[in-house]
Amino acid sequence: MTEGASLLDPGGLEELHELLTGAGVDGWLLYDFHDRNPVARRLLGSGKTTRRTFALFPRRGEPVLLHHRIEVSSWPDWPYLRREYAGWRELGDELERMLDGLRSVAMEISPGGAVPTLDRVPAGAAEMVRAAGPEVRSSGDLVTAYHARWSRKGLESHRRAAAIVRSLAMEAFRRAASRAGGDAPLTERGLADWIRGRLREEGLTDQEDCIVAAGPGSADPHYRPVGEGRPLSAGEVVLIDLWGREPDDGVPADQTWMGVLGEAAPERAVRLWEAVVEARDRALGFLGERSAAGEEVRGWEVDQVARSALEQRGLGDFFLHRLGHSIDSELHGSGPNLDSLETRDDRRLLPGVGFSVEPGVYLPGEVGVRSEVNVYWAKEGPEITPGEIQRELLLLPPGP
Repeated sequence: MTEGASLLDPGGLEELHELLTGAGVDGWLLYDFHDRNPVARRLLGSGKTTRRTFALFPRRGEPVLLHHRIEVSSWPDWPYLRREYAGWRELGDELERMLDGLRSVAMEISPGGAVPTLDRVPAGAAEMVRAAGPEVRSSGDLVTAYHARWSRKGLESHRRAAAIVRSLAMEAFRRAASRAGGDAPLTERGLADWIRGRLREEGLTDQEDCIVAAGPGSADPHYRPVGEGRPLSAGEVVLIDLWGREPDDGVPADQTWMGVLGEAAPERAVRLWEAVVEARDRALGFLGERSAAGEEVRGWEVDQVARSALEQRGLGDFFLHRLGHSIDSELHGSGPNLDSLETRDDRRLLPGVGFSVEPGVYLPGEVGVRSEVNVYWAKEGPEITPGEIQRELLLLPPGP
């Protein structure tokens, strides 16, 4: 996903050496087993592996790959030093030799398991490394720089996906409204199935899915209906959250839209919507101000801006999740999350990363309201998708 730089070319190594120096670590140690670390798999370009692999990118000196002897052909593009092992004792000896003289290395760990999308290295593998000598630290900013940043192709793919997702959301609301006043209204599951099919028809055939929640169901952020779910009848408040990406090197788009199947919205829903929009816009404004000033931003800070807006309205206890998740090739990516609730994500927003901004208020058994947009953190400033974000609750009078 990274624009330009790669761990397997000299330009990429130059940038890495600077990042390692800034982080105060002696190297980045990538570990994988059975392709369970997507960061390592993407950055190392390996074929299928079934044995433990370590790849060291030191701050000084040439990178070294340590792999099992039966997996030589799994590494056709590795341009640097190689070492091999067969037995477990030999693995330990070679690992110790590889790490000799290093005081610290970065790996895909998250202290306390705070960021699960970063926590890719088993405790036992980290223990092996510590036994060989170095301290093990988190590779959070390295993963952001090399794995979570979008390529130009990825950005263009995301823009296309964002336009499709927005268009289908509007189409879905119109479809629900057209049958809301009759004897056979659409159900939550029926509309969700239709959205999934349309996402695929429009070319978003990877990670495509949606949530359709009406009335009390919208108060569950990750709602799934039982059976057909609730009928989408006249007067219902409806939340539609939908996402998907183009195949191959696409970047997903993820949006939430709110509507009412009627000519007027319930006063309660309007007040909640106004609160959520204020929280969203404060967060987006904060991002724009920090970018214009050339100041550093960390994920937890953005969450706190939006959360404070809801707390000031007495709604903080009903904002049940982080403000936003990283988006890279995965919908929930490995880069910084906007989070001061579930974790205190202090990773920096580096140029080229993307994430969602999605404040919500959820009143159990009554109604939930959420607004979700995506942000590409460009050097020139944050780019918000879709270009036309929701300002008012959609009002959709029932009828053909």
